[in-house]
Amino acid sequence: MLITHPHLQASDDFYEALLTAHEGLSTEESHAMNARLVLLLANHIGDQDTLTEALSLARGRAQGRTAQTPAAPAAIAPVAPVHAAA
Repeated sequence: MLITHPHLQASDDFYEALLTAHEGLSTEESHAMNARLVLLLANHIGDQDTLTEALSLARGRAQGRTAQTPAAPAAIAPVAPVHAAA
């Protein structure tokens, strides 16, 4: 089952590290890095049902919809990195 309540230890530290990892990257490079990160974390999770639930929830949130089931908890809403103007 997907954990959707705040669960990340030192979340501010991770967010800072994530932003730092994107520094100096073009938008295209940043998107590619995010894709690699998602695949690495998906491999670490390894459970297809959890990953499918995460995809469904993330896509619904991205399109402004709530989760499929009304009783489902709200997902953590990530903030997209801000890229320096080229």
